Amino acid sequence: MGPQSESADDEGVILGVDGGTTNTVCVCLPLLPFSDHRQLPDPLPILGRAAAGSSNHNSVGENAARETLEQVIRETLSRAGKNHSAVRAVCLGVSGVNHPSDQNRILNWMRGIFPGHVKIYVQNDAVAALASGTMGKLHGCVLIAGTGCIAYGFTEDGREARAAGAGPVLGDWGSGYGIASQALTAVMKSHDGRGPETMLTKSILQSLGLSSPDEIIGWTYADSSWARIAALVPLVVSCAEAGDQVADEILNSAVQELALSVKAVVQRLHLAGKGMPRCLDKLIYYIPPY
Repeated sequence: MGPQSESADDEGVILGVDGGTTNTVCVCLPLLPFSDHRQLPDPLPILGRAAAGSSNHNSVGENAARETLEQVIRETLSRAGKNHSAVRAVCLGVSGVNHPSDQNRILNWMRGIFPGHVKIYVQNDAVAALASGTMGKLHGCVLIAGTGCIAYGFTEDGREARAAGAGPVLGDWGSGYGIASQALTAVMKSHDGRGPETMLTKSILQSLGLSSPDEIIGWTYADSSWARIAALVPLVVSCAEAGDQVADEILNSAVQELALSVKAVVQRLHLAGKGMPRCLDKLIYYIPPY
């Protein structure tokens, strides 16, 4: 695309980034008037959009996460016909943002791209998901169940709480990664006699082009990125729908974990029975494929 005119760059834009463990999406919007009634154009006038891979630094590492964010921002602005100088604000909702140090890391990355006058906001992607379901009013509880999982809630006076979202090693068994890793474990247990036979064995081996469960070991550790493992979830769902008890138990256990996460947030914030807004995002059991 050729150089942009000054008049084009004078038209300020804002960027919104949804950074997930599997995909990262960026959209570019013009500056819009925003009233107390929260009425926005429908559909929104999206000037540019781009997608890339994971931007969760816990899954792919800091360098890869930063490169993904920079790439998706660069491509979005290019498709919008805008330069970085047109950007007035950037809002990033990124999975893996669990501590102020995580926020500061991404803020520093963005400060390497945008000048100091650009407003930059960094939050966990669950906060952005809740805001999208409540027109920006952070009140209620949101559940994200995709490659990872997290429940996040806010009270009207600004108190917040979360449950899960710490990654698969620390107990996110309601996530896509958690489900798929349990399915792989079930196949290995069936193979060596520690567990019952399961349709998951044939289904997973066929999908991966492997001839024996022993080959799953090499496949798993060759690249243990969360999104790659979680991509097996549709196979677990298919086996459960076909009547496989092992697959069905894995999914039921995941549902219980997700319910416990929501319950924990609601109880800690005393949200029950208060007309609480609820949002669901990326429900992996009903929106395949990954």
